[in-house]
Amino acid sequence: QVQLVESGGGLVQAGGSLRLSCAASGRTFSRNAMGWFRQAPGKEREFVAVISWSGSSPAYANSVKGRFTISRDGARNTVYLQMNSLKPEDTAVYYCAVAETYFGGSNSDDYRYWGQGTQVTVSS
Repeated sequence: QVQLVESGGGLVQAGGSLRLSCAASGRTFSRNAMGWFRQAPGKEREFVAVISWSGSSPAYANSVKGRFTISRDGARNTVYLQMNSLKPEDTAVYYCAVAETYFGGSNSDDYRYWGQGTQVTVSS
């Protein structure tokens, strides 16, 4: 059974940093794109970042470009999201997701497996 478990969320002041991790188990995703999405209260889930199966070609939402960095560790079957210069508008539940393709996009329909989410709260 595939499981994605996110960790690293929490409460941080504006301008601070957090590093999210998502560990996958039950299957090796060495040939799959992995991504991060987020959902703020009262809003739809939105794309944050994606990284290809090889770790190349990261892509980001415009709202986080230059502040967030996605990376992966194939040996640990884990994807990370380093979040710097956090803003109150980054407050959301962050979800990791895995696609069945080498390269992923911003459409949540492209992703098959999802974690339960981790809360990130940025205070002003």
